[in-house]
Amino acid sequence: MAPYESDDTTTVGEADEPRPARRRAARYVVPVTVMGVAAATIGLVPALADSGDPDLPEITAAQLIEKIAKSDVERLSGTVKITTDLGLPDLGGLESGLASGAMERGGEGGSSADPTAKLTELASGTHTLRVAADGPDKQKVSLLENAAEYSLIHDGKDVWGYDSASNEVYHSTVDPSGEDREQQPPATPKDFAEEALKSVDDTTSVTVDGTAQVAGRDAYKLVVKPRQSGSTVGAISIAVDHKTGMPLKFTLTPASGGSAVVDVGFTKVSFDKPDASTFAFTPPKGAKVTEDDGRAEGREHSGKPEKAPKSEEDLAKGLDGLKMLGEGWNSIATFDTGGRGGLPTGEAGGDLGGFLDSLGDRVKGDFGTGTVFSTRLVNALITEDGKVYAGAVTKDALVKAADAGK
Repeated sequence: MAPYESDDTTTVGEADEPRPARRRAARYVVPVTVMGVAAATIGLVPALADSGDPDLPEITAAQLIEKIAKSDVERLSGTVKITTDLGLPDLGGLESGLASGAMERGGEGGSSADPTAKLTELASGTHTLRVAADGPDKQKVSLLENAAEYSLIHDGKDVWGYDSASNEVYHSTVDPSGEDREQQPPATPKDFAEEALKSVDDTTSVTVDGTAQVAGRDAYKLVVKPRQSGSTVGAISIAVDHKTGMPLKFTLTPASGGSAVVDVGFTKVSFDKPDASTFAFTPPKGAKVTEDDGRAEGREHSGKPEKAPKSEEDLAKGLDGLKMLGEGWNSIATFDTGGRGGLPTGEAGGDLGGFLDSLGDRVKGDFGTGTVFSTRLVNALITEDGKVYAGAVTKDALVKAADAGK
Protein backbone atom coordinates (compact mmCIF):
# COMPACT_ATOMS: atom_id res chain seq x y z
CA MET A 1 0.00 0.00 0.00
CA ALA A 2 1.42 3.39 -0.91
CA PRO A 3 2.01 5.96 1.81
CA TYR A 4 -0.86 8.34 2.50
CA GLU A 5 0.18 11.93 1.77
CA SER A 6 -2.48 13.95 3.51
CA ASP A 7 -3.26 17.64 3.17
CA ASP A 8 -2.09 18.17 6.75
CA THR A 9 1.43 16.83 6.35
CA THR A 10 3.10 20.13 7.19
CA THR A 11 1.75 20.38 10.74
CA VAL A 12 -0.98 19.05 12.91
CA GLY A 13 -2.69 22.37 13.10
CA GLU A 14 -6.13 20.86 12.64
CA ALA A 15 -5.59 18.68 15.71
CA ASP A 16 -5.20 19.95 19.25
CA GLU A 17 -2.17 22.26 19.07
CA PRO A 18 0.18 22.43 22.06
CA ARG A 19 0.89 25.74 23.76
CA PRO A 20 4.06 27.43 22.43
CA ALA A 21 5.98 27.36 25.72
CA ARG A 22 5.15 23.71 26.26
CA ARG A 23 6.20 22.88 22.71
CA ARG A 24 9.64 24.35 23.14
CA ALA A 25 10.22 22.69 26.47
CA ALA A 26 8.98 19.36 25.13
CA ARG A 27 11.41 19.63 22.22
CA TYR A 28 14.29 19.52 24.68
CA VAL A 29 12.64 17.19 27.16
CA VAL A 30 11.59 14.47 24.69
CA PRO A 31 15.08 13.30 23.65
CA VAL A 32 16.31 13.48 27.23
CA THR A 33 13.19 11.71 28.45
CA VAL A 34 13.77 8.92 25.94
CA MET A 35 17.20 8.40 27.49
CA GLY A 36 15.93 8.85 31.02
CA VAL A 37 13.10 6.38 30.65
CA ALA A 38 15.42 3.80 29.21
CA ALA A 39 17.72 4.28 32.17
CA ALA A 40 15.33 4.85 35.04
CA THR A 41 11.76 3.72 34.47
CA ILE A 42 9.95 1.27 32.29
CA GLY A 43 6.62 0.58 30.85
CA LEU A 44 5.69 -1.09 27.65
CA VAL A 45 8.69 -0.71 25.41
CA PRO A 46 10.80 -2.39 22.48
CA ALA A 47 11.97 -3.58 19.08
CA LEU A 48 10.11 -5.78 16.69
CA ALA A 49 9.93 -6.39 12.98
CA ASP A 50 6.86 -5.35 11.06
CA SER A 51 5.25 -7.93 8.82
CA GLY A 52 2.45 -7.76 6.34
CA ASP A 53 0.84 -4.73 4.76
CA PRO A 54 -2.82 -4.64 5.84
CA ASP A 55 -5.35 -2.88 3.63
CA LEU A 56 -6.94 -0.25 5.88
CA PRO A 57 -9.15 2.76 5.11
CA GLU A 58 -7.18 5.89 4.30
CA ILE A 59 -6.70 8.37 7.11
CA THR A 60 -5.06 11.78 7.41
CA ALA A 61 -2.31 12.65 9.86
CA ALA A 62 -4.63 14.90 11.88
CA GLN A 63 -7.25 12.15 12.06
CA LEU A 64 -4.68 9.61 13.22
CA ILE A 65 -3.38 11.94 15.93
CA GLU A 66 -6.95 12.48 17.08
CA LYS A 67 -7.38 8.70 17.16
CA ILE A 68 -4.37 8.43 19.46
CA ALA A 69 -5.72 11.19 21.71
CA LYS A 70 -9.08 9.43 22.03
CA SER A 71 -7.60 6.02 22.83
CA ASP A 72 -8.84 4.87 26.23
CA VAL A 73 -7.09 1.52 26.59
CA GLU A 74 -6.46 0.78 30.26
CA ARG A 75 -6.41 -3.03 30.31
CA LEU A 76 -3.76 -5.05 28.54
CA SER A 77 -1.09 -7.70 28.87
CA GLY A 78 1.69 -8.87 26.63
CA THR A 79 5.35 -9.26 25.88
CA VAL A 80 7.55 -6.42 24.73
CA LYS A 81 11.18 -5.78 23.87
CA ILE A 82 13.26 -2.68 24.27
CA THR A 83 16.30 -1.95 22.17
CA THR A 84 18.33 1.13 23.06
CA ASP A 85 21.43 2.26 21.17
CA LEU A 86 22.40 5.71 22.39
CA GLY A 87 25.98 5.36 21.22
CA LEU A 88 27.35 5.97 24.70
CA PRO A 89 31.14 5.73 25.04
CA ASP A 90 32.66 2.48 26.25
CA LEU A 91 33.75 3.10 29.83
CA GLY A 92 35.52 -0.23 30.15
CA GLY A 93 33.05 -1.73 32.62
CA LEU A 94 32.77 1.45 34.71
CA GLU A 95 29.06 1.78 33.95
CA SER A 96 28.24 -1.77 35.04
CA GLY A 97 30.44 -1.39 38.08
CA LEU A 98 28.62 1.75 39.19
CA ALA A 99 25.26 0.10 38.61
CA SER A 100 26.29 -2.99 40.55
CA GLY A 101 27.57 -0.84 43.38
CA ALA A 102 24.29 1.03 43.53
CA MET A 103 22.41 -2.24 43.82
CA GLU A 104 24.67 -3.76 46.43
CA ARG A 105 24.69 -0.92 48.95
CA GLY A 106 22.51 -2.86 51.37
CA GLY A 107 24.37 -1.47 54.33
CA GLU A 108 23.59 2.09 53.21
CA GLY A 109 19.89 1.55 52.85
CA GLY A 110 20.07 0.51 49.20
CA SER A 111 18.47 -2.53 47.61
CA SER A 112 19.06 -4.50 44.42
CA ALA A 113 15.27 -4.42 44.04
CA ASP A 114 15.13 -0.61 43.96
CA PRO A 115 13.92 0.29 40.45
CA THR A 116 16.18 3.36 40.26
CA ALA A 117 19.14 0.98 40.34
CA LYS A 118 17.82 -2.10 38.57
CA LEU A 119 16.34 -0.46 35.51
CA THR A 120 19.58 1.26 34.54
CA GLU A 121 20.20 -1.96 32.62
CA LEU A 122 17.74 -0.76 30.03
CA ALA A 123 20.04 2.09 28.97
CA SER A 124 21.61 -0.13 26.33
CA GLY A 125 21.11 -3.37 24.49
CA THR A 126 17.98 -5.43 23.94
CA HIS A 127 15.72 -6.60 26.76
CA THR A 128 12.48 -8.58 27.00
CA LEU A 129 9.63 -7.51 29.28
CA ARG A 130 6.30 -8.93 30.33
CA VAL A 131 3.72 -6.23 30.99
CA ALA A 132 0.19 -6.00 32.35
CA ALA A 133 -2.19 -3.21 33.31
CA ASP A 134 -5.71 -2.99 34.71
CA GLY A 135 -6.63 0.67 35.01
CA PRO A 136 -4.55 3.44 36.58
CA ASP A 137 -3.99 1.59 39.88
CA LYS A 138 -2.67 -1.78 38.75
CA GLN A 139 0.40 -2.28 36.57
CA LYS A 140 3.19 -4.82 36.42
CA VAL A 141 6.43 -4.90 34.45
CA SER A 142 8.82 -7.85 34.60
CA LEU A 143 12.34 -7.72 33.19
CA LEU A 144 13.29 -11.22 32.03
CA GLU A 145 16.94 -12.19 32.51
CA ASN A 146 18.92 -15.33 31.74
CA ALA A 147 18.36 -17.08 35.05
CA ALA A 148 16.34 -14.54 37.01
CA GLU A 149 13.51 -12.04 36.82
CA TYR A 150 12.94 -8.55 38.15
CA SER A 151 9.37 -7.35 38.68
CA LEU A 152 7.97 -3.91 39.42
CA ILE A 153 4.36 -4.03 40.64
CA HIS A 154 1.95 -1.16 41.31
CA ASP A 155 -1.18 -2.22 43.20
CA GLY A 156 -3.19 0.65 44.62
CA LYS A 157 -1.00 2.71 46.92
CA ASP A 158 1.74 0.07 47.06
CA VAL A 159 4.73 -0.25 44.74
CA TRP A 160 6.81 -3.42 45.00
CA GLY A 161 10.12 -4.25 43.38
CA TYR A 162 11.36 -7.86 43.52
CA ASP A 163 14.73 -9.17 42.35
CA SER A 164 14.63 -12.97 42.26
CA ALA A 165 18.41 -13.23 41.80
CA SER A 166 19.13 -11.68 45.21
CA ASN A 167 15.75 -12.46 46.79
CA GLU A 168 15.41 -8.79 47.74
CA VAL A 169 12.22 -6.74 47.91
CA TYR A 170 11.77 -2.98 47.69
CA HIS A 171 8.54 -1.36 48.92
CA SER A 172 7.25 2.20 48.62
CA THR A 173 3.89 3.94 48.43
CA VAL A 174 2.33 6.42 46.02
CA ASP A 175 -0.42 8.98 46.33
CA PRO A 176 -3.71 7.11 45.73
CA SER A 177 -5.19 10.30 44.25
CA GLY A 178 -3.07 9.70 41.16
CA GLU A 179 -0.96 12.87 41.46
CA ASP A 180 2.24 10.82 41.50
CA ARG A 181 1.31 9.06 38.27
CA GLU A 182 0.92 12.38 36.51
CA GLN A 183 4.44 13.31 37.61
CA GLN A 184 6.07 10.21 36.19
CA PRO A 185 7.96 10.40 32.86
CA PRO A 186 6.63 8.50 29.82
CA ALA A 187 6.57 4.74 30.33
CA THR A 188 4.49 3.26 27.49
CA PRO A 189 4.48 3.55 23.69
CA LYS A 190 1.42 5.76 24.10
CA ASP A 191 3.31 8.02 26.52
CA PHE A 192 6.27 8.24 24.16
CA ALA A 193 3.96 9.11 21.29
CA GLU A 194 2.11 11.81 23.23
CA GLU A 195 5.39 13.42 24.34
CA ALA A 196 6.73 13.39 20.79
CA LEU A 197 3.54 14.91 19.39
CA LYS A 198 3.85 17.83 21.79
CA SER A 199 6.82 18.86 19.67
CA VAL A 200 4.73 19.27 16.54
CA ASP A 201 4.59 22.78 15.05
CA ASP A 202 5.30 24.42 11.71
CA THR A 203 8.89 23.15 11.81
CA THR A 204 7.58 19.58 11.65
CA SER A 205 6.44 17.26 8.88
CA VAL A 206 3.77 14.75 9.89
CA THR A 207 2.58 12.06 7.48
CA VAL A 208 0.79 8.73 7.46
CA ASP A 209 3.25 6.35 5.83
CA GLY A 210 1.16 3.32 4.97
CA THR A 211 0.32 0.41 7.24
CA ALA A 212 1.99 -2.45 9.09
CA GLN A 213 1.31 -5.34 11.41
CA VAL A 214 2.59 -5.18 14.96
CA ALA A 215 2.11 -8.12 17.32
CA GLY A 216 -0.43 -9.52 14.88
CA ARG A 217 -2.56 -6.35 14.85
CA ASP A 218 -3.24 -4.03 11.93
CA ALA A 219 -1.76 -0.59 12.40
CA TYR A 220 -1.19 2.73 10.66
CA LYS A 221 2.32 4.22 10.57
CA LEU A 222 2.59 7.85 11.62
CA VAL A 223 5.92 9.52 10.78
CA VAL A 224 7.13 12.73 12.43
CA LYS A 225 10.20 14.48 10.98
CA PRO A 226 11.99 17.78 11.61
CA ARG A 227 11.85 20.20 8.66
CA GLN A 228 14.92 22.02 9.95
CA SER A 229 18.50 20.99 9.33
CA GLY A 230 20.83 20.72 12.30
CA SER A 231 18.72 18.35 14.41
CA THR A 232 20.09 14.94 15.39
CA VAL A 233 16.58 13.52 15.15
CA GLY A 234 15.99 11.82 11.82
CA ALA A 235 12.43 10.61 12.24
CA ILE A 236 9.96 9.29 14.80
CA SER A 237 7.73 6.45 13.63
CA ILE A 238 4.64 5.46 15.61
CA ALA A 239 2.60 2.36 14.79
CA VAL A 240 -1.01 3.03 15.83
CA ASP A 241 -3.50 0.20 16.37
CA HIS A 242 -6.29 0.46 13.79
CA LYS A 243 -9.06 -0.55 16.22
CA THR A 244 -8.10 1.00 19.55
CA GLY A 245 -5.85 3.93 18.56
CA MET A 246 -3.25 2.58 21.00
CA PRO A 247 0.37 3.17 19.92
CA LEU A 248 1.90 -0.29 19.58
CA LYS A 249 5.41 0.68 18.59
CA PHE A 250 7.65 3.74 18.87
CA THR A 251 10.89 4.08 16.89
CA LEU A 252 13.28 7.02 16.98
CA THR A 253 16.00 7.03 14.32
CA PRO A 254 18.89 9.52 14.24
CA ALA A 255 19.68 11.88 11.38
CA SER A 256 23.09 10.22 11.13
CA GLY A 257 21.44 7.00 9.98
CA GLY A 258 21.97 3.46 11.16
CA SER A 259 19.97 1.58 13.74
CA ALA A 260 17.27 3.18 15.85
CA VAL A 261 18.25 5.03 19.01
CA VAL A 262 15.16 3.69 20.77
CA ASP A 263 12.87 1.01 19.36
CA VAL A 264 9.80 0.22 21.45
CA GLY A 265 6.98 -2.11 20.59
CA PHE A 266 4.82 -5.09 21.52
CA THR A 267 5.68 -8.57 20.29
CA LYS A 268 2.47 -9.94 21.81
CA VAL A 269 -0.50 -8.05 23.19
CA SER A 270 -4.01 -8.67 24.50
CA PHE A 271 -6.55 -6.06 25.57
CA ASP A 272 -8.47 -8.48 27.80
CA LYS A 273 -8.65 -7.85 31.56
CA PRO A 274 -5.64 -9.48 33.28
CA ASP A 275 -6.30 -11.84 36.16
CA ALA A 276 -6.33 -10.06 39.53
CA SER A 277 -3.60 -12.39 40.82
CA THR A 278 -1.20 -10.79 38.33
CA PHE A 279 -0.87 -7.77 40.59
CA ALA A 280 -0.88 -9.54 43.96
CA PHE A 281 2.48 -9.66 45.71
CA THR A 282 3.68 -11.01 49.04
CA PRO A 283 7.40 -10.94 49.89
CA PRO A 284 8.80 -14.50 49.59
CA LYS A 285 9.98 -16.28 52.72
CA GLY A 286 13.45 -15.21 53.71
CA ALA A 287 13.51 -12.19 51.40
CA LYS A 288 15.24 -9.01 52.53
CA VAL A 289 12.64 -6.22 52.46
CA THR A 290 13.72 -2.58 52.15
CA GLU A 291 11.13 0.05 53.01
CA ASP A 292 11.57 3.40 51.27
CA ASP A 293 11.03 5.78 54.17
CA GLY A 294 12.63 8.77 52.46
CA ARG A 295 16.01 8.36 54.20
CA ALA A 296 17.60 5.96 51.74
CA GLU A 297 20.31 7.52 49.59
CA GLY A 298 19.59 10.89 51.21
CA ARG A 299 16.25 11.18 49.43
CA GLU A 300 13.43 13.35 50.71
CA HIS A 301 10.47 11.93 48.87
CA SER A 302 9.13 8.94 50.83
CA GLY A 303 9.05 6.77 47.74
CA LYS A 304 7.21 9.24 45.56
CA PRO A 305 8.64 10.05 42.13
CA GLU A 306 10.04 13.49 41.58
CA LYS A 307 7.87 15.87 39.66
CA ALA A 308 8.65 15.81 35.95
CA PRO A 309 8.98 19.21 34.29
CA LYS A 310 5.88 20.06 32.28
CA SER A 311 6.85 23.38 30.74
CA GLU A 312 9.76 25.65 29.98
CA GLU A 313 9.04 27.50 33.22
CA ASP A 314 9.17 24.24 35.21
CA LEU A 315 12.49 23.38 33.61
CA ALA A 316 13.88 26.79 34.50
CA LYS A 317 12.89 26.29 38.13
CA GLY A 318 14.62 22.91 38.17
CA LEU A 319 17.89 24.33 36.81
CA ASP A 320 18.79 27.84 37.95
CA GLY A 321 19.18 30.17 34.99
CA LEU A 322 18.06 27.65 32.37
CA LYS A 323 17.26 29.30 29.04
CA MET A 324 15.95 27.90 25.77
CA LEU A 325 17.68 29.15 22.62
CA GLY A 326 16.48 28.78 19.03
CA GLU A 327 13.21 27.30 17.91
CA GLY A 328 11.62 24.11 16.74
CA TRP A 329 13.72 20.96 16.70
CA ASN A 330 16.88 23.07 16.95
CA SER A 331 16.05 24.35 20.44
CA ILE A 332 19.05 24.30 22.77
CA ALA A 333 18.96 24.41 26.58
CA THR A 334 21.70 26.43 28.24
CA PHE A 335 22.62 27.16 31.84
CA ASP A 336 25.64 28.24 33.86
CA THR A 337 27.11 25.72 36.30
CA GLY A 338 28.92 28.51 38.09
CA GLY A 339 32.13 26.53 37.87
CA ARG A 340 34.69 28.65 36.08
CA GLY A 341 37.46 26.67 34.50
CA GLY A 342 35.01 24.12 33.14
CA LEU A 343 36.17 20.51 33.02
CA PRO A 344 39.80 19.48 33.64
CA THR A 345 40.40 18.60 29.99
CA GLY A 346 43.53 18.85 27.90
CA GLU A 347 47.13 18.66 29.17
CA ALA A 348 46.33 20.88 32.15
CA GLY A 349 43.85 18.27 33.34
CA GLY A 350 46.47 15.54 33.66
CA ASP A 351 45.29 11.93 33.49
CA LEU A 352 41.68 12.94 34.18
CA GLY A 353 41.88 15.51 31.41
CA GLY A 354 43.11 12.89 28.99
CA PHE A 355 40.30 10.53 29.99
CA LEU A 356 37.63 13.21 29.51
CA ASP A 357 39.16 14.21 26.17
CA SER A 358 38.80 10.60 25.04
CA LEU A 359 35.06 10.81 25.73
CA GLY A 360 34.46 14.18 24.05
CA ASP A 361 35.71 16.48 21.30
CA ARG A 362 37.59 19.67 22.04
CA VAL A 363 36.12 22.66 20.18
CA LYS A 364 37.00 26.34 19.80
CA GLY A 365 35.01 29.40 18.85
CA ASP A 366 34.39 33.01 19.70
CA PHE A 367 33.19 31.76 23.11
CA GLY A 368 36.63 30.27 23.85
CA THR A 369 37.25 26.54 24.21
CA GLY A 370 35.13 23.68 25.44
CA THR A 371 34.33 20.00 25.11
CA VAL A 372 31.40 18.44 23.28
CA PHE A 373 30.10 15.15 24.68
CA SER A 374 28.02 13.29 22.14
CA THR A 375 25.52 10.49 21.90
CA ARG A 376 23.59 9.50 18.80
CA LEU A 377 20.77 11.79 19.91
CA VAL A 378 21.66 14.40 22.54
CA ASN A 379 24.88 16.44 22.46
CA ALA A 380 26.22 18.75 25.16
CA LEU A 381 28.92 21.43 25.06
CA ILE A 382 30.63 22.43 28.30
CA THR A 383 32.71 25.59 27.92
CA GLU A 384 35.85 26.56 29.79
CA ASP A 385 33.87 29.11 31.82
CA GLY A 386 31.38 26.52 33.04
CA LYS A 387 28.44 27.08 30.70
CA VAL A 388 26.47 24.18 29.29
CA TYR A 389 24.65 24.01 25.95
CA ALA A 390 22.65 20.84 25.27
CA GLY A 391 20.03 19.60 22.85
CA ALA A 392 19.15 17.15 20.09
CA VAL A 393 21.32 19.16 17.70
CA THR A 394 24.68 18.80 15.98
CA LYS A 395 28.03 19.81 17.42
CA ASP A 396 28.23 22.76 15.02
CA ALA A 397 24.84 24.01 16.22
CA LEU A 398 26.08 23.98 19.82
CA VAL A 399 29.23 25.93 18.91
CA LYS A 400 27.13 28.54 17.07
CA ALA A 401 24.84 28.88 20.08
CA ALA A 402 27.83 29.35 22.40
CA ASP A 403 29.31 31.97 20.05
CA ALA A 404 26.01 33.84 19.96
CA GLY A 405 25.78 33.79 23.75
CA LYS A 406 29.29 35.15 24.26
